[in-house]
Amino acid sequence: MRIILAPMEGVVDHYVRDILTGLGGIDICVTEFVRVTDHLLPARVFLRYCPELRQRCLTAAGTPVRIQLLGGKAGPMADNARRLAQLGAAAIDLNFGCPAKTVNKNDGGACLLRQPERVHTIVAAVRGAVPAGVPVSAKMRLGFDDKSRYLDNALAAAEAGASELTVHARSKADGYRPPAYWEYIGRIREEIRIPVVANGEIWSAADYRRCRQLSGCEDVMLGRGLLACPDLALQIKAAVAGRDCLPMPWQSVCHLLFNYYERTKDLYPQKYLGNRVKQWLVYLRRQYLEAGVLFEAIKRQRGADAIEAVFNRHLQPRPGARHSPLTAAQPLLRSRAG
Repeated sequence: MRIILAPMEGVVDHYVRDILTGLGGIDICVTEFVRVTDHLLPARVFLRYCPELRQRCLTAAGTPVRIQLLGGKAGPMADNARRLAQLGAAAIDLNFGCPAKTVNKNDGGACLLRQPERVHTIVAAVRGAVPAGVPVSAKMRLGFDDKSRYLDNALAAAEAGASELTVHARSKADGYRPPAYWEYIGRIREEIRIPVVANGEIWSAADYRRCRQLSGCEDVMLGRGLLACPDLALQIKAAVAGRDCLPMPWQSVCHLLFNYYERTKDLYPQKYLGNRVKQWLVYLRRQYLEAGVLFEAIKRQRGADAIEAVFNRHLQPRPGARHSPLTAAQPLLRSRAG
């Protein structure tokens, strides 16, 4: 089985990829989408989205990174894919799933699912533009306004030469509201002969088991679930192997967040300082009560001194703890990753 880290725009940047793959359990990452319009993009744009291009498209932990393209014009998509391959891209992913209104209004993402023939044309053009050894995968939803053409779109991508298809088990109209319709992915698997990856509403090892039962997919893509539970990939793999897995303690998560804050704080103006950490805490509140406490303490803070003072209070070992967070957490993470 493989677990893939989802490409969440404005959330899963290369810092997050580096931190989460460092914990272990993630087999592949996909970048945030690179928007393609009419032009051939310069190398610096691809490097901004995927600095891992400088290190053979691997994170520091050695996890492969696919670069995702989004656009509605087959020619420019093919031209930019070709340039990516020349820059050393190990794999390219095509976005037919983004539900954002601004993206769909500009002929990108899930709106293309209204016309399966366009999905076919874009996939075929990109497949033909890059060397045979460079995989071209695609990610789609079950449809745009409804799910009526989910098989048409899946067949279009597969017949055009996609090496793999990830299916987010909701339509654009469904947004991110539960449930995810995993059974539709199972129907797709019965009709196409390329690997299929299930995505959507997997928050726990129990969710993974239900998704696998309904979709038939061993491979899954995790997005919000990994942000809410950073060691979810490890928990799922342990459950599949029949091993116990002690969940990551809050103190370790807090250290992880502070690491992210320190690595990114110089990238933003003072008034936006800490916004990415606050965004991550919103996801973590689903799994950790302490994340809600930290969020409330930090949400109105702007200055570095104030934010770091809040972190320092939360990074202290809890009364009665037998080990400091660092000495307790790091061996645990290493043993589970192995």
